[in-house]
Amino acid sequence: MKRLIPNLLVAAALLGSSLLFAQTKTAKIVVQTDIKVLDPTFTTAYITRDFGYMVYDTLFALDSKNVARPQMVDTWTSSKDGKQWSFTLRKNLRFSDGSTVSSADIVASIQRWQARDSLGKQLGAVGAEWKPNGPEGFTLTLSEPFGMVLQALAKPSSFPLVILPERLAKAPATSPLSEVTGSGPYMFKRDEWVPGNKVVFVKNPHYVPRSEPADGLAGGKTVAIDRVEWIYLPDANSAISALKQGEVDMIAELPPDFILPLRADPNVKVHAGAVLQGFLVPNHLFPPFSSAKARQAVQMAVNQEKFMAAVGVPPDMRKAYCGSWFICGSANETNAGDEAFRRPDIAKAKQLLAESGYRGEKVVLLVASDMQHTNALAMMAAATMRSIGMNVEMQTMDWASIVARRSKKDAPDAGGWNMYITAGAEFDVNSPITNVYLGAACGNSLPGWPCDKRLDELRTAWVRETDAGKQKQLLDEFNRRAYEAPAYIMAGQYQSAFAARSTLKGADKLWRGIPLAWMLDK
Repeated sequence: MKRLIPNLLVAAALLGSSLLFAQTKTAKIVVQTDIKVLDPTFTTAYITRDFGYMVYDTLFALDSKNVARPQMVDTWTSSKDGKQWSFTLRKNLRFSDGSTVSSADIVASIQRWQARDSLGKQLGAVGAEWKPNGPEGFTLTLSEPFGMVLQALAKPSSFPLVILPERLAKAPATSPLSEVTGSGPYMFKRDEWVPGNKVVFVKNPHYVPRSEPADGLAGGKTVAIDRVEWIYLPDANSAISALKQGEVDMIAELPPDFILPLRADPNVKVHAGAVLQGFLVPNHLFPPFSSAKARQAVQMAVNQEKFMAAVGVPPDMRKAYCGSWFICGSANETNAGDEAFRRPDIAKAKQLLAESGYRGEKVVLLVASDMQHTNALAMMAAATMRSIGMNVEMQTMDWASIVARRSKKDAPDAGGWNMYITAGAEFDVNSPITNVYLGAACGNSLPGWPCDKRLDELRTAWVRETDAGKQKQLLDEFNRRAYEAPAYIMAGQYQSAFAARSTLKGADKLWRGIPLAWMLDK
């Protein structure tokens, strides 16, 4: 009997822990790339942005109709002249370590973001001064009105304004933060992080969601999934097999080749993700792309229809041609200035390249091995540049390594680069200020380091113009100038897709395909 009692106690304990584990809801999501940088105010990499939304909250956020809604903010007011703003935080906001979110944390986070972001810098240009106003309030004073204050605070990507503790926010954004003390619905489990394989998040017990339903990036982030595992599976076949077998619940970015086959699978649902624009990003610091003519030459040679066919998404998910730098189908669509670029002209491209001073120097092209659509764009970019006489050297690595390398200002023959390939989602493309590269003013820290004074002037004028007709004229002029002095080369427009098991509820509500785990349930 003395032996039996301890054995029964052990069995009961094991049974109890098994029941507790069974009650824990876990979602396993295959993410598009590995993550190395954990600071969404340091890099524009989407995997880091998505990490940010898991562990941090924002002051405002865009709903599914792109309207800025309050998030950590409870109430706010602005003066009639638009120069004085006052904000009050929601009650009982806490960080993941249990400490209270204060107005000092908010102001320090805004100041860190403002030094980095294009919209933040525009606020700085109109004299933005942020001050705490008691423990739960803060104010904004402007020297002149700025019509995009709430849009700036709700900026969804590249770079979103996330709220950090003051002690972390005081660190300059020129170096990435490694510590993660969040204000959002999940906590990062550093002890379970396996770089190159797995990232784990668990429900933040200190987070208080808003009362209204979740909508886009806004609303109540009420967590139903207790544990989220991001799985990195660079082999597409392994990822698809895991989804079909039920070993994972979702693939956040579906390889294009698998979209049509999975549409026919009764156990899987394929959902439309973000509208994307293909970017060929040149390094403006070194020849040949320090010359606008060399950048024009590549744009002149681009055949968008072939680039989009190479991406591999079904025809209903791509455009044969789009001449707007700001997403075709958006409110800011304009083709102004695209006349010479609608059809590729190899002879003209070669002429422009010769006029740029190019003499056959090696062009280092960084190629992502683990992202099918950008890999396909890179292959087409190499063929396009070679067709006009460029000596292209392709250097292949995973996307996380490209993210690290693209920040280097070393010469291409000393470990630097001449071009890398990426894609911008619609909210990072659709205006002169939100377009991640065309919105970057001279002196920016964005990899590629574009600079055109005329674009800077037009962008500032567009942001500050209140007359709709005049703003449209400025938009056309900006689009035209972007062809004359390209910050990057546009490869075309297409749509991404993600896939989820039918047992995963809420996947159809994910905004632009961002894996917002608080939307999900099982």
